[in-house]
Amino acid sequence: MDDVVIKYVTRKPRLNKPIFIEGLPGIGNVGKLAAEHLIEELNAKKFVEIYCKDFPPQVFINRDGTIKLVNNELYYWKAKKKRQKDLIILTGDYQGLSSEGQYELSDKILDIVESLGAKQIFTLGGYGLGREIEKPRVLGAATSRELVKKLKKHGVVFRENEPGGGIIGASGLLIGLGKLRGMEGACFMGETPGYLVDPRSAEVVLRVLTKILNIDISFSELQKKAEEIEYIAEQLKELESLSKKGEERKDIDYIG
Repeated sequence: MDDVVIKYVTRKPRLNKPIFIEGLPGIGNVGKLAAEHLIEELNAKKFVEIYCKDFPPQVFINRDGTIKLVNNELYYWKAKKKRQKDLIILTGDYQGLSSEGQYELSDKILDIVESLGAKQIFTLGGYGLGREIEKPRVLGAATSRELVKKLKKHGVVFRENEPGGGIIGASGLLIGLGKLRGMEGACFMGETPGYLVDPRSAEVVLRVLTKILNIDISFSELQKKAEEIEYIAEQLKELESLSKKGEERKDIDYIG
């Protein structure tokens, strides 16, 4: 097996200057949730499967008992209206485990989307705060000052007067390597506690993205997932509280 294997599952699509969108697993799984929801809502078509030696050595077991080797996948969607653009959407099971693997994967993916005419990239992810957030914002980073100005108008927050940070993984690497190829790009990061899957953060990221793309989709499924996660979080808090009370009682009994 080669280090990276590209498998076309359908004919290479003919697209008109598509926008490339990435949403892989990461903090709060925000990017992956957003990308998968977009794929489902648009009924985007899968055309590439990507296998890599830098993914974890495992397969998933499907409900019918068959197995699936872990991978990344590319989907495409053709614009329906004048103000829309064709899309290429990347999602998958994992990111690369090493720096070398991340670079090689990103390079191969950019080869594919560039060959299809993509000149613009939007990557999606989470910005972990380690605390509860009532109204998550969408933080951004872009490849040019001009793009920063444009995205501010759509509600993206750029922390320009604060100390610089970094974007680790595919979300940062794809726009960084894309810039070297002359591609314009930005990363949208939804604020999230970071310790649980966060559909609410994925929703705010998608609301910004779909506004930029002039696309209307439903968010009801993400909202249902958010309610489920919030219920689980409350249950965990209750269990933690009961556990602490139990420990306090043990201490009292011991002292007595």
